[in-house]
Amino acid sequence: MIIGASILMVWSMAMPLQAAPAAHASGPTHPEAPSNFTRVSQAAVRAREEGRQEDAVRFYKQALALRPNWKEGMWSLSTLLYDKTQYADARDVLRRFVALDPDPGLGWALLGMSEFQTRDYSRALDHLERAMAQGLGGQKEVAQSVFYFAAALLNRFERFDESMSLLIEMVKSGQAAGPLTEPLGLAALRLPLLPSEIPADRKPMIRMAGQAALALEAQHRDEAEVLFSGMVTEYPNEPGVHFLYGAFLLDVRPEDGVREMKKELDLSPSNVSARLRLAEQYVKEQQSDLALPLAQEAIQLDPKRGPAHMILGEVLVAKGDLAAGIRELETAREEAPQTVRIRWDLLRAYTSAGRSEDAKREKEDIEKLSNPERAQ
Repeated sequence: MIIGASILMVWSMAMPLQAAPAAHASGPTHPEAPSNFTRVSQAAVRAREEGRQEDAVRFYKQALALRPNWKEGMWSLSTLLYDKTQYADARDVLRRFVALDPDPGLGWALLGMSEFQTRDYSRALDHLERAMAQGLGGQKEVAQSVFYFAAALLNRFERFDESMSLLIEMVKSGQAAGPLTEPLGLAALRLPLLPSEIPADRKPMIRMAGQAALALEAQHRDEAEVLFSGMVTEYPNEPGVHFLYGAFLLDVRPEDGVREMKKELDLSPSNVSARLRLAEQYVKEQQSDLALPLAQEAIQLDPKRGPAHMILGEVLVAKGDLAAGIRELETAREEAPQTVRIRWDLLRAYTSAGRSEDAKREKEDIEKLSNPERAQ
């Protein structure tokens, strides 16, 4: 996984470079510019191929001064600058590159990574997500770097579940788990930090959480429980620890899981995720009166949280208030339109309310979400 500099070879191979244009290529109208550009651009290519990076950077800059829209030159210069840890300069060149050619996902990928290195995290995440959506040309090493940076930023922006899902997909794809342990631990504990921001005294706890998440993913439940319970013993007053153990226990010993979630809420009264997991368990146990205030409090704390509206909708429907339940479920659908569970909740609620056309629409949407290839 490439998570820093020394990427010149990989990125040059990922985006095949063309030779410098011949003298007759289109360019500025000044009569001397084409020949000067050809000479300088060819010198830049030679210097890059011979590993003379300082000379290559100088020649690429000169060539781009003569022909500002030379895409291959922009790409080569940006990879050279990134490799030399001149991230701000690489970022500026890449912004010109993607403005000229917004199609290659690789351009957005390196731009996002450059912005990450300059701590422009919001733009970095936007551009890394765009890169993943547009595709990375089957470049495995590049994809590993992009996914790593994206997962780290998703966590920092408190999109913990998305971060965890992306990291688990990386593990499933065969990527070495070691470098992913700390990001997984951060996402599992709902700590909005980058791996580089972890305080030294919290690293052991976060690594333990990451190791437990990896053990759980590998179906080593006994190992996972030893790690989770060990965290509770060693860090009983740390926010997130009881939530993590409780989430595990809800699947194996629900009564113990409920107890751990309550301990988490005692430590972290504003923990929305703990409220929702506890409310969800009460819904399963048909204890709607216990679930209702938890779901309502979750929405007060985070009005845009789709799962909160989903749980409240499920509770209201279970209590017989179909109209209010449907309104909450429709809000949940607006906030999380890709969540199939919400669609099934609405399908059942619409059917119970006699809204056959709405139920039919939800069923069609469920089929599209479940079989995206058939929907195309």
